[in-house]
Amino acid sequence: DKFQVGHVTEKRLHDAVLLALDQGDGIMALLDAGDSSLRYYSRHLMCPVTGISYNEPAPHTFSFNSPQGACPKCNGLGEISEVDISRMMPDPTLSIRKGGIEPLGKYRNIWIFWMIEALGEKYGFTVDTPVGEIPEDVQNRIFFGSDEVLKLSNTPLGVTSNYFMTFEGVVNYVGNMEAMSGRAANGKGKGRENYIQYHVCPECNGTRLKKEALWFRIGGKNIGELAAMDLNELRDYLENVTDDMSERQKKIASEILKEIRSRLGFLLDVGLDYLALNRGARTLSGGESQRIRLATQIGSKLVNVLYILDEPSIGLHQRDNRRLIEALRSLRDAGNSVIVVEHDRDMILSADHIIDIGPGAGVHGGMIVAEGTPEEILKADTLTAAYLNGAKAIEVPKKRREGNGKQLTITGATGNNLKRVTMKVPLGTFICITGVSGSGKSSLINQTLHPALAKKLHGAARAPLPYESIEGLESIDKVIEVDQAPIGRTPRSNPATYTGVFTDIRSLFAMTPDAKVRGFGPGRFSFNVKGGRCEGCEGAGVKTIEMNFLPDVYVMCPDCGGMRYNRETLEVKFKGRSINDVLEMTIDDAVEFFKGIPSIYHKIKTLQDVGLGYVRLGQPSTTLSGGESQRVKLATELSRRDTGRTLYILDEPTTGLHFDDVKVLLEVLERLVERGNTVMVIEHNMDVIKVADYIVDLGREGGRGGGEVIFTGTPEEIAEVKDNYTGQFLAPVLKH
Repeated sequence: DKFQVGHVTEKRLHDAVLLALDQGDGIMALLDAGDSSLRYYSRHLMCPVTGISYNEPAPHTFSFNSPQGACPKCNGLGEISEVDISRMMPDPTLSIRKGGIEPLGKYRNIWIFWMIEALGEKYGFTVDTPVGEIPEDVQNRIFFGSDEVLKLSNTPLGVTSNYFMTFEGVVNYVGNMEAMSGRAANGKGKGRENYIQYHVCPECNGTRLKKEALWFRIGGKNIGELAAMDLNELRDYLENVTDDMSERQKKIASEILKEIRSRLGFLLDVGLDYLALNRGARTLSGGESQRIRLATQIGSKLVNVLYILDEPSIGLHQRDNRRLIEALRSLRDAGNSVIVVEHDRDMILSADHIIDIGPGAGVHGGMIVAEGTPEEILKADTLTAAYLNGAKAIEVPKKRREGNGKQLTITGATGNNLKRVTMKVPLGTFICITGVSGSGKSSLINQTLHPALAKKLHGAARAPLPYESIEGLESIDKVIEVDQAPIGRTPRSNPATYTGVFTDIRSLFAMTPDAKVRGFGPGRFSFNVKGGRCEGCEGAGVKTIEMNFLPDVYVMCPDCGGMRYNRETLEVKFKGRSINDVLEMTIDDAVEFFKGIPSIYHKIKTLQDVGLGYVRLGQPSTTLSGGESQRVKLATELSRRDTGRTLYILDEPTTGLHFDDVKVLLEVLERLVERGNTVMVIEHNMDVIKVADYIVDLGREGGRGGGEVIFTGTPEEIAEVKDNYTGQFLAPVLKH
């Protein structure tokens, strides 16, 4: 169409534009006859210069859980996985025959090794060649297979048979074997996942989204950049995001921004300001996950709801505790009821009503020993009240250890938010790693120092976060992480089996006259092998009912009544007790029962020493709390003979522990240090921090504001630092 500006009606112009857009499939050009310049107009999202067009954005465009938004290379995960061949060959001097390929184990007369031998004939190596001497391109064929046809010869009963096959590779073989049998290919439980390493996806650079989703920007930031911000940074961004918007844009954005700011405020109120929005759920601690759910509930504005929280203060520095308490009060003030299971002093004293259960643990507990307001509880005659009112306390040591004169130094740690951290600690001491939540404690200790030491000392496969060097390794011969993970995941595991004392007990029963007459050996008294066990439950004492999408349910075995053994085995007695009677004893009773047998008594006594006297010797691990599991592990360490050169690492060991349990735990840790070992604890509990010999404080803030060592020294020294968060809360504790 053609017309002259100024000599055309608005309707004529309107019709011309509509016709042009219709004929041009939504695109039209305007030619200025005066200077022959072209201007393009489009109904679509299109760049007139490059011609690149964009799809109309929708909410799923910005979701990595949707095929329309997810990065096609990593499927919206933000990372890609690949097999690390070097982990599969930890010792390059070993041959394939001697177990040089770890997931296969030593040579066996099976198909996979025949295929490797056939490959060797073609490329000039044998199963006796050290794996490190095999050329890299041939190693890739061994591990990842090839399309070439290999000739296999097999001669059973003197008749040679030839087969022509392609080789799938060791990696696929290991994966297929695990999928079919549910266990590792070498039969030793070290599966394929141990040899996989993860990298940031090169396509989306970790944002998880298609590049098209990252073309859209608000305030100069795309959604990937916003997701990488921590909550504090996002709050600051949202305060100024409307500055460059038009009035129309501000009107559209106002309600959305109001909702975002509201939800962000709830997360900040529960002390999660250091978390980035794109943080993976699997990397969150239990306390962080619980506080996120709490923030969600505060935002839902529900009323007449009963909320139950189990230790929400886990992983929270004392600085942020007050904010959490205020968040819980806001739930209460909205017309809800909040029940909190907690051991934190401030949380307990902030409650409207306290219920104290005791008087002891296990068989010694199970009763309400006091209830009422905090003022009433402080006057009660209970163990909890005694610690709250100061009648009982964990004493500050009169003298701090200086160590054995040797140091452990890690230099240049840069993983996660760490800023080239260098940390020096004296060995032979009790060390506490402190700092606000998100300051980098776990990144430095659990993800850098521990895996680095484990790799160098024990050949562990797990890769540490980046660091430059570690010095002082010659002064350590073992590194052990004592966590609160279960000592086993089925009813078969228990304190007796974990500590190894059950082996001695079985040998003792095999030496009794009844056992000798019947020809019973130690194996007869094992509930894990056929012979002496009840075959109805295969020695578990319970039968497992598998529930789809729910945890398994255990019911008592009707054949043995939960006794695990058959009648003949239970007829063998020692001091009038059967093997099942011994497993049903509490540890306190077992200590008295086995007093005259040193090999058994010593191991059981350590369980009693760590405060587990109320636990049954054969109590299923599935019924033990995290704190109890941790103390079983500590007791096992105490019962071993050590060289006094072990580094023990514990991450918040006081989780789930009462004041009195903390006291017992500290006594155990002190015993380990007295033997010359080093104990390193990540902790927020002031009762633990105050008894440490040496403190390493990270901060100053969490997230990007942390990642630096801001203090090292004794508790008394940090308490004098006025602007140190840990020191501020530690100072009054040291004065009492």
